[in-house]
Amino acid sequence: MTRFALPRFLLAVAIVAVVGAHLESTHAQTPVAAGADLDRSLQVDGRDRIYHVHIPAMGAQPAGFPLLIVLHGGTGNGSRMAQKSGFSELADREGFIVVYPDGTGLVNNRFTWNADICCGYAHRKNVDDVGFISALIDRLIEDFDVDPARVYVTGYSNGAMMSFRLACELSDTIAAAAPYAGALNSDVCAATEPVPILIMNGEDDENVPVAGGRSPDAGAPAQNDRVDQPTSYAVETWVGIDGCSDIPDVTDSDSVRVSTYGSCRGGSVVEQVLIHDWDHAWPSAENGSKIDAASIVWEFVSRFAKSAAD
Repeated sequence: MTRFALPRFLLAVAIVAVVGAHLESTHAQTPVAAGADLDRSLQVDGRDRIYHVHIPAMGAQPAGFPLLIVLHGGTGNGSRMAQKSGFSELADREGFIVVYPDGTGLVNNRFTWNADICCGYAHRKNVDDVGFISALIDRLIEDFDVDPARVYVTGYSNGAMMSFRLACELSDTIAAAAPYAGALNSDVCAATEPVPILIMNGEDDENVPVAGGRSPDAGAPAQNDRVDQPTSYAVETWVGIDGCSDIPDVTDSDSVRVSTYGSCRGGSVVEQVLIHDWDHAWPSAENGSKIDAASIVWEFVSRFAKSAAD
């Protein structure tokens, strides 16, 4: 049975000037400054896949750095997601590595992910994005001091849909997931282990409606006839996979409604957050939101780690 445990670190760690890494071209070890931003590539399925890594401004904990994978939305890119999400600044404060991979596309810097029925080029070409992210995790564990028990994924819009897919297909690797503004559009989720998951949406989102259905602004022109599943489908699916209680604990405030499904297998949890009076945009103070999505995501996922028995 899969078990999850809280990360076991209570002592502050000293700030160090360098952490180990490998050069992409030679794969030879070279020092990388704390707080550095690196652009690297990895060949998967005959494609050169680009990813952007932020090293936090502190040293690794005894078990290594937690790793957060952040997936951009449709027609976006990793660099833009890094700029608008706030995760790099949070990583410096909390001490985790964050990586912003690029999807694929015909137009430079306008990329998509192959997330079931969406989106764009990646979906039309059936790009192996699950294989890419799986290989990327292996590479980052190899290149940096990453704790394999604390690998997390989040994403925005099409990236959120991809986060759902990764949680389903890499459930033995992903310690927790937190998609924002996406839908779970797969008829079958292939998860073999429970995955704690935070499912967050804006109540007024017309791009990926909470109630499901067609979107007037699907993000990628080739997907304008896409029909999304309702958010409730994702919640029910993961409550079933994680073996949670069907009755949630619900709290409501001026900004959010939070439904928490507990008593799940292996200490996992399913949490749904509906943001009142909010649309599809990434929630942050800069965007005028009362909540900060990056902080909520990290507070949730960082509670979990794969146990050594997994």
